[in-house]
Amino acid sequence: MTWEIWFIFAVLALTFGLFVWEKITPDVTAMVAFGLVLAAGFLPFAETLPDLRQMISVFANPAPLTVAAMFILSAALQKTGVIDGMANVLRGVTRFGYRGTMLVIILGVALLSAFINNTPVVIVFLPVILSLARSLDVPASKMLIPLSYASIFGGTSTLVGTSTNLLASGILDSSGHGRLHMFEFAWVGLPMMLVGAVYLTFIAPRLLPVRQQLTALLTDDERKEYITEAFVRPKSDLVGKTAVGSGVLKNRGVRVLEIIRNEVALRGDLKNTPLEAGDRLVLSCRPGGVAHARSVEGLDLGLEVGLETISAHKGSIVEGIIGPRSTIAGKTIRELNFRQRFRVIIIAIHRRGINLRDQIDTQPLAEGDTILMMGTNEAIEQIRRGDDILLLDRPATPAASLRKKAPLAIGTVAVVMFLASFGFVPIEGAVIPAVVFLFLTGCVTPKEGYAAIDWSILMLIYGMLGVGIAMESTGTAALIAGGLVNLTGFGIPPEWIPVVLLLAIYLVCTTMTEVISNNASVVLMTPIAIGLGSVLDVDPRGFVIAVCVAASASFATPIGYQTNTYVYGVGGYKFTDFLKVGLPMNTIYCLGTVLIVPFVWPFN
Repeated sequence: MTWEIWFIFAVLALTFGLFVWEKITPDVTAMVAFGLVLAAGFLPFAETLPDLRQMISVFANPAPLTVAAMFILSAALQKTGVIDGMANVLRGVTRFGYRGTMLVIILGVALLSAFINNTPVVIVFLPVILSLARSLDVPASKMLIPLSYASIFGGTSTLVGTSTNLLASGILDSSGHGRLHMFEFAWVGLPMMLVGAVYLTFIAPRLLPVRQQLTALLTDDERKEYITEAFVRPKSDLVGKTAVGSGVLKNRGVRVLEIIRNEVALRGDLKNTPLEAGDRLVLSCRPGGVAHARSVEGLDLGLEVGLETISAHKGSIVEGIIGPRSTIAGKTIRELNFRQRFRVIIIAIHRRGINLRDQIDTQPLAEGDTILMMGTNEAIEQIRRGDDILLLDRPATPAASLRKKAPLAIGTVAVVMFLASFGFVPIEGAVIPAVVFLFLTGCVTPKEGYAAIDWSILMLIYGMLGVGIAMESTGTAALIAGGLVNLTGFGIPPEWIPVVLLLAIYLVCTTMTEVISNNASVVLMTPIAIGLGSVLDVDPRGFVIAVCVAASASFATPIGYQTNTYVYGVGGYKFTDFLKVGLPMNTIYCLGTVLIVPFVWPFN
C-alpha cells in the first residue's frame, strides 16, 4: 500500500472516532477530515492525493444543492399547511380501531415522506398522534415508534425521499455510471414499505412498551399551581437576603419565576440574587405554597383575586421539543435566561430515555430534547409562534393567507417530480426554478426558506464528499473493495460471491449508520460499492441501492436517525425499546434488500 492510502485510512479512523466521541459536531468532524486531505495534497510526496482544484470541485456537486432546495420545498409544504391538512384528514380514522388507524397512518406518512423531508412530517404529526392516542385510549408509546419508522419507509422509496439517496446518485453519476432514477428505489422500497406496515400493525404492538410521557411525572398537586406577585417591603428584613436565605423558598411548593427591579426583569440565578426594597417577585405556588408565601415577614402578597390558576387542562402545562431550527440548542437554561426570555419555567427534561428533574438549570439543551414547561396561556402562545420549541399539545396552524397558497405548493412539488421522473431535466434543474417560484408567489419567504435548510448537514456532506474523492483517487476504495471480495470469496461458490458481498456491504453500512451520520455512511460506502462493481465486472447500481437502503433503514437505535430521536423523548422510551422493535425491522429490510436487488440489477 502507498503512503497516501495509509494516510486516508488514518483520516477515516480519526473521522470515525470523532463521530463516535460526539464531543465535536458531525459537520465539524467532516470538515476536519476534508481539511486534512486538502492540506496533505500540498505535500511533495503525496502524488496520488487529489489536488486543490479537484478537492474544491466538491462544491460544484449538484447533490448538496438539491438537498438544500428540497429542504425549502418541504418548508413551503409545511408553511402552507399541506402537511397539517393531511394530518387533520387522518384524525377521522379512529373509527377503524387501533390497528386500522395505525395501518392508515403508516401508509399515509410513508407516502408523504417519499416526496418531502421526513423530519417536518414527523414533527407535524406528533401532536396529531398524541391526540389520536387519547381518543383510542392507548399509550402514545404504542404509536410513536411506528410514526418514525413509517417516515423512514417513505424515504427509502424515491430518489428525493432522503438526502442520502440524492448523494449516492450524485456520486454514482460522477463515476460514469449514470444517475439513479426517481422511482428506481421503489423496487426495494415499496415492497419493504408494505411488509413493514404489516409488521408494525400486527406484530410490533406486542413488542411496543407502555411508557409514560413527561406529564405523568406531575402529581395531582403539581398539576394545579398559581402565579402571583409579591413585593419586598421598604426596610424589610428581606432586604439584602436571597430568596433562599430569606425563607421564601423554604416550602417546596414555591418557585421564583422572575424578580423585577425598576421595571426590569433581572437575569442570572434568581434564587441566589440579593433582594432590594421594592423588588417585585413573580411566584409560582402550589396550593400549600400560597399560605407559606403569605406567612413570610416583609413580603406583601398580591390580592387573592389576582391569582392566576395554571392547570394542565387549560394547556398551561405543556410538552415541547427542541426543534431542528432552534437557536437555543447547546445552551443551558441559565445561560438563556429561560424564564425571562420565554416567560415559562421548565419542570423536567427528557433526554435519551432519562427524565431529568434535578439541576436542570445547568443542563445544556439539545436538539430533540423533550421539555415540560409551565406558564401562562399568553406565554405559551408566544412560544408557539416561534421555531425554537415545538409544542406538542396541537400543531401550529398556518395563516389563512398561506393556506390559500397550498395548491401552488402542491402543484410546484408535483411538477418537480414529473419533470425529474421522466428525465425531462435533472432533479437539480427542476428544484431550483421551483424554489424561485415558491419565493415569488409567497408560499415561503426567502428568510424562511434559508432558515429551513439544515446547514450543518450540507457542511457534513461537502466534507465527506471531499474524503470520498480522496478514497477514490488514492485507490483506497478499490483496495477495500478488493479486500472484501477476497475475504468473502474464500470457500464460497463463485455464483454466490456477489450476493454474499451485497449482504456484507449492507451489514457494514447499517452498522455504521447506527453509530455515525447516515449521510457520512453513504459517502464512505458508495465509492466502495462502485469499486465492488468494478472488481466483479457487474453493474454497481445494485450495490449502491443496498447502501442507500442500509443507511436510511435505521430502526434499532434512537440515535441512528433524526426522527427516532424526536419520538424517543416524546414517548418516554428507553433505548432497549428501539432494539426490541427495531432489530426485527432491520432484519426484514436486510433480507428483503438482499433478495430483491439481484433480480432487479442482475450480477451477470
